[in-house]
Amino acid sequence: MNAPPNFTRRRLLASIAAAPLLGPALAQAQPARPATRVIPSSGEAIPRVGLGSWITFNVGNDRAARDASTEVMRAFFQAGGRLIDSSPMYGSAQEVIGYGLARLGRPADLFAADKVWISDGAEGRAQMEKSRRLWGIPRFDLMQVHNLLSWQAHLPTLFAMKAAGQLRYVGITTSHGRRHGELEQIMASQPLDFVQLTYNLADRDVEQRLLPFARERGIAVIVNRPFQQGALLDRLARRPLLPWAAEIDCTSWARFALKFIISHPAVTCAIPATTRVDHVRENLGAAAGRLPDQAMRARMAAYVARL
Repeated sequence: MNAPPNFTRRRLLASIAAAPLLGPALAQAQPARPATRVIPSSGEAIPRVGLGSWITFNVGNDRAARDASTEVMRAFFQAGGRLIDSSPMYGSAQEVIGYGLARLGRPADLFAADKVWISDGAEGRAQMEKSRRLWGIPRFDLMQVHNLLSWQAHLPTLFAMKAAGQLRYVGITTSHGRRHGELEQIMASQPLDFVQLTYNLADRDVEQRLLPFARERGIAVIVNRPFQQGALLDRLARRPLLPWAAEIDCTSWARFALKFIISHPAVTCAIPATTRVDHVRENLGAAAGRLPDQAMRARMAAYVARL
């Protein structure tokens, strides 16, 4: 995917420069640990907020930007995060993740999620092996077919790798609200552990069928684009945070948006991406404290629908 028109290299580096490096004060801080949700196929619990890497970690060989990405990852792990998601589609993101993991001593709590994204099914194993080397890890926890590309060829390979202990979970992804009908058919016919899809306060189509179906089928759900790549937060930021947001321990619009997503009973984890230490800590904070019940979720959705 191409970067949005208003996203520039200068803007990225400016946001990185604005992120404070972690110092003794942060090391001594003991933030509340994020709430977890169980993966239905295994019973393993993972934090409800993870870390995406599209655009934000695609910084090439820029040493300062790589070091800033490492600090984002450090803050993520210190706040209790585990799941990091990437793809061969994301430019240098995989290599940058590997760089950061090496500098952090390869945290044992890492839940590594990546994707296979190649039209030729025969080339899938080679691409996944290259991804594994870039991350510098023994194996991936989760491997997903990216945006349903050649899923008929890739899924048998992934299931075979899982059976051989070369990965732990198999999934498939879509984004931007596309190809939901085909995704539902795959969910009905394949023994998936995970699906990844777009869901947020403004994009709620999956509430009608896919989220209930995932819960029915016992499939974990990862949510991408929780902030509409920043567009949703831009809309919300024009208004003061609602007083009643305090009822669910919201101190920012980012937490408001994330708490809506992760409180859905079918959602396992949301994966916002960021270049900033303060933002990753704020995002992980959404999985701590009170979460909205069904009535509050309806109130939140109604407010955004009126904007």
